[in-house]
Amino acid sequence: MITLALSKGRIYDDSLPLLRAAGVEVLEDPESSRKLILATSRADLRVVLVRATDVPTYVQHGGADIGVAGLDVLLEHDSTGLYRPLDLRIARCRMSVATRDDFDYAAAVRQGSRIRVATKYTHTARQFFADKGVHVDLIKLYGSMELAPLTGLADAIVDLVSTGSTLKANHLVEVEKIMDISSRLVVNQAALKLKREPIRALIEAFEAAVAEGVRR
Repeated sequence: MITLALSKGRIYDDSLPLLRAAGVEVLEDPESSRKLILATSRADLRVVLVRATDVPTYVQHGGADIGVAGLDVLLEHDSTGLYRPLDLRIARCRMSVATRDDFDYAAAVRQGSRIRVATKYTHTARQFFADKGVHVDLIKLYGSMELAPLTGLADAIVDLVSTGSTLKANHLVEVEKIMDISSRLVVNQAALKLKREPIRALIEAFEAAVAEGVRR
C-alpha cells in the first residue's frame, strides 16, 4: 500500500488532474466526507488528508510514503529524510514583502534601520533579510498577517501573494518579491527503497503529466 499525503484546498484541487493523468481517481469527495483516509481507484494507493504544514512531517516520519507540499512549507521544515524529485508546477504564487501603502520601505532598507516583520515564514524571512544586510525583528504569526502593519504590530509582512487583492483591500502594497512558490512532490527515502517500483512508476506518471501540462 502506498500512502499519499495531501492537504485540502488549492493543493488538493490542483493535484486531482495530475492524479487522473496518472490513472488514479480519488473515490470520495473530502468536502462531503468526514473521512481523513480516502480510497482511490488503485487498490494499492490511498490518500490521507492532513494540514498543509504537516505534509512533510507525515512523509518524513513514515506516516505517508509520498506527498505534495508547497515550497514555502518545505523551506521552513527540516527536510532530512525527504526526497524532492519533482516540481509539480501547481498551486503557484509568490512569497513577498508587503507594507502599508504609506510606509517608505525603500528608505528604511537603504538607511539600515531595524524593521519589524511579521510572518509565519521566519526561517525564509530571516535568510532573505540577512542576505540583504537588513536588520529585522521577526514576529511569528499564523494568520491574518495583513493586520500586523495596520495595527502597528509590524512595519512589514512576509507572506504568500496570489492576486494581490487581499493586500489591496487592506491598503497594503507588495514592495519586494522574495521567490516564486509552487508545490513539490516529496518522498520518504526509506519508502523509496522498500517500494521502489510502484513509487518510481507514480513519480514518472506525475512527470509525464506535468510535462504534458507545460506543452498545453
